[in-house]
Amino acid sequence: MKKRTDRLNAVKTIISSREVGSQDELLQILDENGYKLTQATLSRDLKQLKVAKTANLNGKYIYVLPNDIMYKNARVSVAVNQPLNNGFISLNFSGNLAVIRTRPGYASSMAYDIDNQENDDILGTIAGDDTIMLVLREDADHDEIHGFLSIVFPNIQ
Repeated sequence: MKKRTDRLNAVKTIISSREVGSQDELLQILDENGYKLTQATLSRDLKQLKVAKTANLNGKYIYVLPNDIMYKNARVSVAVNQPLNNGFISLNFSGNLAVIRTRPGYASSMAYDIDNQENDDILGTIAGDDTIMLVLREDADHDEIHGFLSIVFPNIQ
């Protein structure tokens, strides 16, 4: 059985990448991706993620993540079977800071993934909706940080 955090990330990825209108539909997609759970568990997950329902351009009610309603029309469709951390856009350094730009709604889960890895050169992360700031040790090597992040997020180049 897959971990709860993996399941929550899968729910966020699914809701961010396609229009899902019901818990039954979301349960089916999760099941197709190896997540076996009950409707009650899914309901608790949606509550924890603060998922809401809003009308799309056609008037159909669909699930959206917090702060995601304004991004609904600009979504890029991605396959659900892609890696869950596919929200990466860019990485830039400035002194002992690194800034990661992400797709809307991905920053907090990506910062969580960084925080849960062992790297003494990263003192901490601060995440917004689409931006993560990493505070690095003064003598941290940017190439080593880049290498570490490319292990955590394989699509970082």
